[in-house]
Amino acid sequence: MIRPPLGIDLHDIDTPALLIDLDVMERNLQTMADFFKDKPAKLRPHVKTHKTPLIAHKQIALGAIGMTCAKAGEAEIMVWGGVKDVLIANQVVGREKIQRVVCLARHATVTVAVDDPVNVHELSQAAEATGAEVGVLVEVNVGMNRCGVEPAEPALHLAKEVLAAKGLKFRGLMGYEGHLVFKEKFAEREAACQRDIGRLIDTKGLLEQSGLLVEIVSSGGTGTAMITGMIPGITEIQAGSYVFMDGRYKSIEGVGERFDCALTLLTQVVSRPSPTLIVVDAGMKAITHEFGYPTVVGHEDMKVVSLSEEHGKIQLADPSVRIRSGDKLRLLPSHGDTTINIHDMYFGVRRGTLEQVWEIAARGKFV
Repeated sequence: MIRPPLGIDLHDIDTPALLIDLDVMERNLQTMADFFKDKPAKLRPHVKTHKTPLIAHKQIALGAIGMTCAKAGEAEIMVWGGVKDVLIANQVVGREKIQRVVCLARHATVTVAVDDPVNVHELSQAAEATGAEVGVLVEVNVGMNRCGVEPAEPALHLAKEVLAAKGLKFRGLMGYEGHLVFKEKFAEREAACQRDIGRLIDTKGLLEQSGLLVEIVSSGGTGTAMITGMIPGITEIQAGSYVFMDGRYKSIEGVGERFDCALTLLTQVVSRPSPTLIVVDAGMKAITHEFGYPTVVGHEDMKVVSLSEEHGKIQLADPSVRIRSGDKLRLLPSHGDTTINIHDMYFGVRRGTLEQVWEIAARGKFV
């Protein structure tokens, strides 16, 4: 896409285009930063949402202690963009990826998650050979049943493996309560977090009783940040989606009231085949729908009913609505992270005017 001149009206941007309302984004960043300003736990925001060093630096300027990444590729983009402390909240497996990470650790503080002694050995060999030191968090399964060793003794055993490994520094524990972040009722989400994160805190206590120093206990997503972040013993929170929000998170009690949606997709009507149906130029290649179809901003009487590769069908409740080919609408994604990952750039607007065009530098970095 050709970059449009700054200062134009947002409706003059070619479509489909991923818009950021900069005022809303900045309020979201400030709201989360203010919450954690005086808390023992600190923010280590997840970059898998925004994928952009410039936004990461905004978060760091507001007090974030570093960044969380999903993959080695995201970590590289952040470090190359000047971020000095990154956590890859994932297992880094395979010779090539491990080598990339240990080399990156020569230029920044890099920490990875582990849940397997073979992986610990491979990381150790590569780090020692490279002359680097890689930080390690033992990932504990707190109920999501994805990655992680079981709490208590299995976690202690693996932590001791890390301590004995050359080139690695045991830094603590990580446990992600991602199975709880979308519980809609705050009280139910809070009780479940206390229960499941309690397993992580109990494991911390066991390690400390065994003489291990647990510097970091990392956890939390946008849906649980203000709950998990208040649990004694948690040192950092990995929330990411709060920066933009999306349709799914906006419906969550205790989250939707604090943060507003900054990210929308500008799309254009290309056809009105019937009085109650319009077709827009945004389909699955422009906006994702694994959490449900997007909604039409400012038009409760319009409903997205299907997405094909390049087209979206929108049903009109009122056939007398005056809308025709060339008119533009904004769609609110149900899931921001996966929508962002299929775009090359953001169009930052403020009060209806294009102010910035930013490359999504870590777009597609799934390796």
